[in-house]
Amino acid sequence: MEMRRLGRSELMVSKIALGTMTWGEQNTEAQAHEQMDYALGQGINFFDAAEMYPVPPKAETYGLTEQYIGTWFAKTGQRDKVILATKAVSRGGFDYVRGGARLSREQIKAACESSLKRLQTDYIDLYQLHWPDRSTNYFGKLGFTGIDEAEIPIPIEESLRALEELVLEGKVRRVGISNETAWGVSEYLRLSREEGLIRIDSIQNPYNLLNRSFEVGLAEFACREDVGLLAYSPLAFGMLSGKYLGGQKPEKARLTLYSRFQRYNNPIGFQATADYVELAQQHGLDPAQMALAYVNDRAFVTSNIIGATSMEQLKSNIESHSITLSDEVLSGIEAIHQKHPNPCP
Repeated sequence: MEMRRLGRSELMVSKIALGTMTWGEQNTEAQAHEQMDYALGQGINFFDAAEMYPVPPKAETYGLTEQYIGTWFAKTGQRDKVILATKAVSRGGFDYVRGGARLSREQIKAACESSLKRLQTDYIDLYQLHWPDRSTNYFGKLGFTGIDEAEIPIPIEESLRALEELVLEGKVRRVGISNETAWGVSEYLRLSREEGLIRIDSIQNPYNLLNRSFEVGLAEFACREDVGLLAYSPLAFGMLSGKYLGGQKPEKARLTLYSRFQRYNNPIGFQATADYVELAQQHGLDPAQMALAYVNDRAFVTSNIIGATSMEQLKSNIESHSITLSDEVLSGIEAIHQKHPNPCP
């Protein structure tokens, strides 16, 4: 498994990361432990979680994913083999989290303390802010509608200073952001440069063949400023496997179970997916592995966060790390992208 440097830190992370957001909802604790055992055995040292996981988030399952990771650490004694990432949730429908989650100093520090307890560890390798406290077009969406002058967001500087405090206290090693915009990345870097604050090492945003919006603006930041992308949703909620084509609704599949995940579920998205699946089949490739291999080797990607609800899916997804796409396949992908550019941002 190839290892890559996380930002400008000393941490080396696997180019495939193990995503965990189904643990506690679609996966049991035993299944989560099985996935971690297998991933570590395959050379994956990078696990990504969040305090709000599992997804869909709800009060009764809040924190379960981190708890499962914590019990695995306690059972296996493998904490030192893992680069562990987790996130502090921001505002937006989370009244059950600290009376209404925000990215204030007090809340970030409280969130970290709670995560440490659930994870049964005394440090987090990469602590991330899950999305901005301000209103903007995060989650990789297009359609910026302007600034709400009546809004009073928590200043980025306050959030960044809180993260620095956690690093100085030894509870966090490195920090990152998630679901951010180019302006947000620029502001974090400016504050680090001008105020001498800790520097972000990563940005975790959606990136896949149906949503390449990261390439506009953010990709250059990732490369020039060593703030690499931790790509999530690389299979677009499983769409790019082709399993939903033709109106199929596989039992227990994410888009079958949860109506909230509709970002990639539209006629143009389905047509683009069909074209990508056909391209993969023409070249004897598994469609999901082709989609993952494309993400794996983009110059701005530090690690590709894969998730799975079954061991069969997990094994197949991890195997994508050894696939190098030919120039012919890459040209075919670009031709489809020109035909259907970002059908589902």
